[in-house]
Amino acid sequence: MTVAGVLDVALRLGVVVAAFLLVPLLVGQLEHKTMAHMQARLGPMYAGGFHGWAQLLADGVKFVQKEHVVPTQADRSVFSLAPAVALLPYLVVLVVIPVGPGIVALDLDIGLFFALAVMSVSVVGSIMAGWSSANKYALLGGLRTAAQLMAYELPLVLAAASVAMAAGTLSLSGITVAWQPWWLAWQAVAAVVFFVAGLAELARPPFDMPVADSEIVLGPYTEYTGLRFAFFLLAEYAGIVVLCALTTVLFLGGWRGPFADDTLGPVWFLAKVFALSFVVIWVRVSLPRLREDQLQRLAWQVLVPLSLAQLALTGVVKVVIG
Repeated sequence: MTVAGVLDVALRLGVVVAAFLLVPLLVGQLEHKTMAHMQARLGPMYAGGFHGWAQLLADGVKFVQKEHVVPTQADRSVFSLAPAVALLPYLVVLVVIPVGPGIVALDLDIGLFFALAVMSVSVVGSIMAGWSSANKYALLGGLRTAAQLMAYELPLVLAAASVAMAAGTLSLSGITVAWQPWWLAWQAVAAVVFFVAGLAELARPPFDMPVADSEIVLGPYTEYTGLRFAFFLLAEYAGIVVLCALTTVLFLGGWRGPFADDTLGPVWFLAKVFALSFVVIWVRVSLPRLREDQLQRLAWQVLVPLSLAQLALTGVVKVVIG
C-alpha cells in the first residue's frame, strides 16, 4: 500500500473513532435534557456553564477517579474483558455505515450482514459480565440478557432481510441508493419490528429487564465500578447511535433528502439519527417496564409473525414488479 493509501485509511479510521467518542456523548446529553423537560425539572445545569453541556464529561472524570473493584470470587479475566466486548463492536459497525454519498470508511458488499453480526456480539459482553461477577443478581441479569438476545435477534434479522430483498443487495450504500420514498409504506412493518427489536437487544426501556434496578439492582453491571462501568454506559449510548443509524440507512433513505449532495447528505443523515434518538428517549420516559413474560410474548407472538409476513409481502411485490 502506498503512503497516500495508508494516510487515507488512517484518516477514515480517525474520523470513525472521533464520531464514536463524540456522537454517543451528544445523545447522552440529549437524553439528560429531554428527560428533564418531559418530567418538568431542570436536569443538569451547572457543569460547563450553559445548561450543563459538560455534564457527561464531568461524569467521565468522576468515573476515572473511582476505584476499580473486582469481587474476590469473580473470574478476573472475563470480568475485566466484558466491558471491551460490550463496547468495541459498535465502533466496528460504524466503519461500514455510509454517512453520505461515498462517505464511508469501508463499503462492504455484505455490509448489512457484517453490521448485524458484529452488533450482536455486544450482547455477549453483558452475558460475560453477569456470569463472571459471582453475584446472583448479576447472573440473573446475564440470563435475562441471553433470553432477550435469542428472542429478538430473529425478528431483527428478518426485518433487515426484507429491506435487503427489496433493494437486491446487502451493501448499505446500495440499499440507500435503491431506497424509494414509497418504501416508507411498503416496509413500514419491517421498520417498526427492526426498531423495537433493536431496543430490546440494547435492553433499553421498556425492555430493560436485565438491568431492572428495583428487582436485581443493576443486573450484569451490579459489581462494576469506575471506568469499567462507564464503558458499559458508553456502550449503551453507542448502541443507540448504531441502531438509529442502521434504521436510517435501511428505512429512511440514509443521507437522501431534498437537495442532498456531498455537503447536505451527512446533514440529513445526522438529522434523522438524532430524530430517532429522540424517539428512543421518548419511549424511555413514556412507557413502563415490561414483565419478562410480556417481553417474550411480544417477540415470539407478535414481532416474529409480523416480520415473516413482511418478508412474504416483499417477496410477492418483487416478483410482481420484477
